[in-house]
Amino acid sequence: MAKNMEPIVKRCRALGISPAVMGYNANSSKGNSTKRNPNAQKRVKKTEYALQLNEKQKIKFIYGLMEKQLRMYYEKAFASNGITGEVLLSTIERRLDNVVFRLGFATTRRSARQMVTHGHYTVNGKRVDIASYLVKPGDEIAVCSKSLTNEYFKKLREDNTFSTTPKWLERDTENMKGKVVAMPARDDIDYDVAEHLIVELYSK
Repeated sequence: MAKNMEPIVKRCRALGISPAVMGYNANSSKGNSTKRNPNAQKRVKKTEYALQLNEKQKIKFIYGLMEKQLRMYYEKAFASNGITGEVLLSTIERRLDNVVFRLGFATTRRSARQMVTHGHYTVNGKRVDIASYLVKPGDEIAVCSKSLTNEYFKKLREDNTFSTTPKWLERDTENMKGKVVAMPARDDIDYDVAEHLIVELYSK
């Protein structure tokens, strides 16, 4: 039985992101049609704080982050030599759960996080079950050999509906392997976000 994706679709709509960013097809859920909200024009203009909060909630929702985790990423980005917002996004993009999703080795970001914690992936030949593990250029990510017989991964290969791989990653679809070839850049982010608003919020 298909899962009810309506709550996720509604949350995506509220945050201004496409369900596809999460790995879901919005058209597969009831009540998620492109009907216009008749009250849309009556909405009160958001305050600066509300806009900042929305962008922070967007990042937390997409990557499944807790507040403590996001603040930690921000503090490290702030202490770096780069542009804080861009470093923040680049760092979060390098999380192992996000990387396996971006490689197409998990159907959604949520399932990617679950599959990582269940130990279905390796990094440089060693099994890693920490979703927040940060990969770096040169790292090789693969589905564990034992997991290749798992129905989940067999279906992925049979369906062959792998998404386009971002330029900072390389994918070997046949062998379910991938490699980090560069650090993710700002234009590699696959959703709209005003990261400077998150920086402004945390810098208060």
